[in-house]
Order: sequence, then C-alpha cells, then structure tokens
Amino acid sequence: MQPNPKRSTKKIILYLLLTIVVVGEIFLLLPSNYYIRRALMHFHPKIDQYTIFENRVVKAEDPHPWQFAPNVDSKQISPEYAPDFKKYETVAFVVIQHDKIILEQYWNNYTPLSLSNSFSMSKSVISLLIGCAITDGYIKSVDQPVHDFLPEWTSFQGKTLTIKDLLTMSAGVDWDESYNSLLSKTTEAYYGKDLKKLVSTEKLIEKPGVRFNYQSGVTQMLAFLLQKATDKSISDYASEKLWTPIQAEEDALWSLDHKNGNEKAYCCFNTNARDFARLGQLVLNKGVWDGEQVVDSDYIREATTPATWLKFTRRLQPGETTSGATVPCTFYGYQFWLLNYQGLKVINMRGMLGQYILVIPALDAVIVRLGKKRDNDYNVEQEYPKDIEIWLKAGIDAINKQ
Repeated sequence: MQPNPKRSTKKIILYLLLTIVVVGEIFLLLPSNYYIRRALMHFHPKIDQYTIFENRVVKAEDPHPWQFAPNVDSKQISPEYAPDFKKYETVAFVVIQHDKIILEQYWNNYTPLSLSNSFSMSKSVISLLIGCAITDGYIKSVDQPVHDFLPEWTSFQGKTLTIKDLLTMSAGVDWDESYNSLLSKTTEAYYGKDLKKLVSTEKLIEKPGVRFNYQSGVTQMLAFLLQKATDKSISDYASEKLWTPIQAEEDALWSLDHKNGNEKAYCCFNTNARDFARLGQLVLNKGVWDGEQVVDSDYIREATTPATWLKFTRRLQPGETTSGATVPCTFYGYQFWLLNYQGLKVINMRGMLGQYILVIPALDAVIVRLGKKRDNDYNVEQEYPKDIEIWLKAGIDAINKQ
C-alpha cells in the first residue's frame, strides 16, 4: 500500500509545530531569558507602560497649582502645525512663559493628570539630584572619583574615572545603547529585573573623559553612586530635594527593576505634562523655586554648558558614505542636551519617543511636548531629532501671539 503524500505532509507540519511549541516552552522557562520574554511580550517600549513594572512613589508633599494666563481655555496650536502633531502622535503640549501656562492642549484621551514615561528625560533629573547631593555634602564635587562610592570602578589607561565623566557621557564603557536590538544591554535594563548586576558587567574599554558616547548604563551608574552617597532611594531623595520643593501637583512614579528594587534611573520617571514643566522652570530659574535655592545655580550653569573638551564622531550627512567627522561636543552638558535654534539657546531634556522639555532662557519660556513618536532624521551638526523644530516653532508661535 502506497503512503498518502497529503497525510505525510500533514504529519510533518504537525511535528514541526509541536517542536516549535516544545522549544518555545523550554525557552520561556529559562530564568536567564526573563527580560527577553518580557520584551517579546510587550515589544517596543510605550509611554504608558509604567503599569507593567513595579513603581516607587516620588511624593509631592507641598503641591501648588500653576498660574494661567488669561483665556488659556480658548487657545490652541495654530492649524498649520496640526498635521505634524498628529503624525508624531502628540498627546500633550504645554507652553509656559513668565511662570504661567499660556497654552495647554491634549489629544488621544490624555488629560492634565495623565502619566507619561519620561524615558531619557529622567537622566536630567539624576543630574539635578547630583547637584543637590554636592550641596548637601554627600559628594565633594563632580571631580570626585567614582571608586570612592563604587570601588569596582577605578581607572583606565592611567586616568581616573570621575563623576564628571559619567555626567558628560564620556565614561568609556562597553554599554550597547541599541534600542532596537533584543540582545542589547538597554533592552535588558528596561525589561530585566537586576540593574545592579547588569551595570556591574560594564567594562572600561577606553580612556574616560575623552569621547562623548551616549550610554544609558552610565546614568544608571550615577544613580547607584547617588544611592551609595545619600543612603536613600532615588525616589525618596528626589521627593525630598526636587519634587516637594518645586511644589509638584501630583505624586510621580519611578519604575523599578523588581519589587522593592532599584529605580530605572536612566528612564522611567512617570508624571504629567504640567509637572514635567516644573523641571524646565527650575532650570530656567537657575535652580530657584519660589525664592528658595533648590539646586545650586553654579551647578545649573555647568550642567547646561557644553562639554566641548570631548570629541564626538558626528552622524553622516545625507549622501555621505564614509564615517562622520570627529568634532567637539557642542550639544551636551551634564545629562542635558543643548542646541541653538534661530539664535536662541535651548536647553533640553529628551526621551526616545519624543518626550521633550525645552527651556528657552531668552524668552523666559518652557515648552513640554509628550507623544509616541519622534523623527528618525537628525540635525547632524547639533545632534537633535528634527521634530524638535516643530515643537519649538509651535511654542514660539504661541508665545508671539501673547
């Protein structure tokens, strides 16, 4: 009797499917693949994903509401900007000038109380906390060696690794910053459950304090240093030194790597657009809030001054095929980005999906934009995503119409 080809094919397909299921089940049971399981389950990070993590509360213990300019309720962005706001899935846009909200608009069921992940804007929060720790005497200065707090981090090629090297993203470690790779350290940091173990695997691979290389693991290292220096959790110290003094209206949430664990300090500070704006206003005020010096003004000045002594290999220009030129780092300070827009200095905090706090000292203004997408194209001279220009134009337009 001849075998039935169709039946044989069905058996082969069945065996293959069964094999895939069994292998998949074994894979999912492996503890080392915990973060991979979560990454495959949740895919790309999202702005409202704090619900999948454990969180620690950053308490707002002296809330005071913003003042509003007249007729804010009737004001909206100019129609010419609406297509781009929609294209990049904007959910919140707030413009502050002279300490008052002059424009506030929300989309996609977001409200003034809706939480959004800061993503890398939280790096600037860590920088501000370092400034507070220096004032408090927990840290001597930004030139203090990292190994005073984290003995495993010493020196490389005869140069001591300092806190300034971490602040300026020039630590010279081997952290893989790729957001799109399942196997990168950044993906493991986001979806994994042991940040301390992960950061401890970083190795110094080049002389620190020489080359700018943006790495989230470096900010996480700063956070562990800050915890060691203050003997407090990042959230508790942030509540005491920042969130309460700047009179945030709502408690914030800082996502953790596991229950009772460590804050994902390089990302994952969750709050609303109004309270994000307070961080920008604090920087605009040179560290002062309601007459009180919250962060030392000299530290704010240093933090928002570019680290031009560092080298940086810029992105390729359109049409270029060889590696970019090595240029001075003119766009980054102590975990703050810097750019010049139409003659205006703009201090900015930014997150990977288009979260921005844009501080414009010459206009006494702060612009906050939250959303789900940003431009993939960059201004290669100043190292910023080009969609920033949209939010600046729209914000400055609102200011000019005051």
